[in-house]
Amino acid sequence: MHLAGSGRVIVQLSKELEEGQILCDKKGTRVAKVMELIGPVKRPFASATPLTNNIKKYVGTSVFAAEFSPDNSKKKFRRRKN
Repeated sequence: MHLAGSGRVIVQLSKELEEGQILCDKKGTRVAKVMELIGPVKRPFASATPLTNNIKKYVGTSVFAAEFSPDNSKKKFRRRKN
């Protein structure tokens, strides 16, 4: 991970991810959310928005994709239509 001047995190990918995917550390703490994929196809990078205030702690460490993305899952509760 690398911290960009814009405040986003640049992550080098080892496998293909989707936009909106959540990145976690080895303990399962949510660290960042992938906003866009950039770079060459053979060695892609992702631009991600930090989900923690202490993002500098994770710079230079490995992060992993979460099993599921909360954005893509169905909502449990819905409002009743009148």
